Amino acid sequence: MLFVCYPRCTTCQKAKAWLEEHGAKLEIRDIKENNPTEEELREWHRRSGLPLRRFFNTSGLQYKALGLKDRLGNMSEDEQFALLATDGMLVKRPLLVTEETVIPGFKAAEYEKLL
Repeated sequence: MLFVCYPRCTTCQKAKAWLEEHGAKLEIRDIKENNPTEEELREWHRRSGLPLRRFFNTSGLQYKALGLKDRLGNMSEDEQFALLATDGMLVKRPLLVTEETVIPGFKAAEYEKLL
């Protein structure tokens, strides 16, 4: 499993600890140093089956500074994917990526279903 995270994020730390306690084998990727590409984001979005809005870090400083709460509704999916690919800090984290699905954020119940 690919675990895309920001190591200083407490939610990412909790998710990683939970996964390790449950025996998950993780490939860890720092979202700030190795930002997801637009192609990866498109594929992960497709696999997740979730609305694209769920891939935005709505708590982040960048999200707020760019006024995305009010702007996203007027942006096309292409524009949203391009924007997400510009800065890993705009992307909801952690991202747990498996062959079957992608889970943005950390909810133990969702993780349990995979393990």
